[in-house]
Amino acid sequence: MKVFENISLKEYNTFGIDVKARRLVVIEPDDEVPPQDGEVQVIGAGSNMVFTKDYDGTVITLSNTFHLSPLTSHLVTAWGGMVMDDLIRWTLDNGLYGLENLSAIPGTVGASAVQNVGAYGAEAKDFIESVEVYDLQERRHCTFSNADCHFAYRDSFFKHHPNRYLILRVTYRLSREFVPNLSYKALEGQPHASAQQLREAITELRWSKLPRPEEHGSAGSFFKNPVVDDAVVVRLKVDYPDMPVYPVNKLSAGWLIDKAGWKGRTQGRAGVWPKNALVLYNAGDCTGDEVRALAAAIQQDVKQKFGVALDPEAIII
Repeated sequence: MKVFENISLKEYNTFGIDVKARRLVVIEPDDEVPPQDGEVQVIGAGSNMVFTKDYDGTVITLSNTFHLSPLTSHLVTAWGGMVMDDLIRWTLDNGLYGLENLSAIPGTVGASAVQNVGAYGAEAKDFIESVEVYDLQERRHCTFSNADCHFAYRDSFFKHHPNRYLILRVTYRLSREFVPNLSYKALEGQPHASAQQLREAITELRWSKLPRPEEHGSAGSFFKNPVVDDAVVVRLKVDYPDMPVYPVNKLSAGWLIDKAGWKGRTQGRAGVWPKNALVLYNAGDCTGDEVRALAAAIQQDVKQKFGVALDPEAIII
């Protein structure tokens, strides 16, 4: 375990926002989680967070150590701090399939359970068997089944109880047979003769539309795709017959933001990615307040133009 005092969190959030934590605790796989007093913030890779000010408390995170428990049948248990993409690479190298559509998502194994991360027609909940956590409030270990996690679209039980549970390990149920998931329209025509080929195609597709982390900080998709009533779809289709609508009346937040005129624009030192309006990015040493102000301006314009509310997927602290 490593403990740092008065440390910058710039390297601990993918937006690259330079704020300080009074204390940072980094847990290793064999460590016992120490008791914490005062305010606590649990983070993974910080890939879904926007810090707006210095944090006058303790930030707890897991090391990104590559650590897997012994494999049993179709189950693999991964350390919560592992980079999710490293796990996916390992599963394919070892003939375990299912996670390939989640390739290249920035973030950790633990975050996959908190956020129920999803991309290209797959979600983490489709593969998570169980989640081992440490309850920081009751100071005990416990295990959640898939049903216990109450997974929903970009949502879980853990998301509704922030900073209480430290996700130590996630067990995934995978398959020894590769069956390509090509349900997402953008995957039509993509190479998929093998899982590795599909993974490479998805990775290339992702980085063709998103900023590379080493070049521009971001939190990935910043807003959730809104789900609306039938009446809203009917009303909007009158004026926007080309508006995409997905099952359960899910609209494209990126499409709405683009049509509201925000794609490619900047406000202060934060901007909307030119190739994907759903992504807000760091255009040059931006602050969390600048990101929050940009997000609020986008929400206001989308609400005014379409009568649809956008909810952030990113967590603003």
